[in-house]
Amino acid sequence: MSAKNGSIKLVAGNSNPALAQEIANGLGLSLTKAVVRRFADMEIFVEIQENVRGSDVFIIQSTSFPANDHLMELLIITDALRRASARRITAVIPYFGYARQDRKVGSRAPISAKLVANLITHAGVDRVMTLDLHANQIQGFFDIPVDNLFASPVMVRDIKERFDLANVMVVSPDVGGVVRARGLAKRINTPLAIIDKRRERAGESEVMNVIGEVAGYTCILVDDIVDSGGTLVNAADALINNGAKEVYAYISHGVLSGGAAARIASSKMKELVITDSILPTEAVNKAANIRTLPIAPLIGEAISRTASEESVSSLFD
Repeated sequence: MSAKNGSIKLVAGNSNPALAQEIANGLGLSLTKAVVRRFADMEIFVEIQENVRGSDVFIIQSTSFPANDHLMELLIITDALRRASARRITAVIPYFGYARQDRKVGSRAPISAKLVANLITHAGVDRVMTLDLHANQIQGFFDIPVDNLFASPVMVRDIKERFDLANVMVVSPDVGGVVRARGLAKRINTPLAIIDKRRERAGESEVMNVIGEVAGYTCILVDDIVDSGGTLVNAADALINNGAKEVYAYISHGVLSGGAAARIASSKMKELVITDSILPTEAVNKAANIRTLPIAPLIGEAISRTASEESVSSLFD
């Protein structure tokens, strides 16, 4: 395939090569030959080994762990492509790191998501494509176009295939996620419940109560990020204690840092379903109750539409 005004090139960083390859396969393209390696002192070196002059280039790079390394890779790849005369550079960032730092949480605190947006823009990116931003206002941190894709169509299809919707209830694990959970509940025409929690300190949460009658239902928790897993585990406990039949969770980004995979594996949760926006770790792959949904077809279609100057938002109508 080719872009409306030039050829399409896909360049992969080191954050998620498997996803990049799946996207390339879906588009019928080969990944552009490039070297992204480290010097002895871990300084990043990039060399694009194909002609990209006048091309519509898409860099596929999540800024996941190690976030700083993968962010620097993205910036340096962008600079290399800009100096190689690429016509347009789109940063495809399935998981946008630093998105949770989208506002000042106290005196003299940074807004790191805005800083990262500035870095990406000034490096020379013309457009950003990402998946399920933690907060929609982050789109406004950029002075370039941003396409925020949604994993909900992929999740809805999977839920409809696997569950009797008459016995399903969608649950938001906190008040902040109600809009996301309500949207999913509306798509599959099921009731909605909310977990009311109080976070005592960073990385820990205490579930207070369940808002809604969940007894007898198969509950599906929905959120954008699972990191330590504490919130989901506590939410599953609260739902089971309130009479829920089973608890599943559908989460866009499986950060799953530290011992999160083991925590999920030993919880009352029947299954955690995540997308492959972040390369799964060995611990995640070994966990019997964690399953991955492929997101490459969705991103590939969005790339195709962007290259041909077609609507991306109509994917989610």
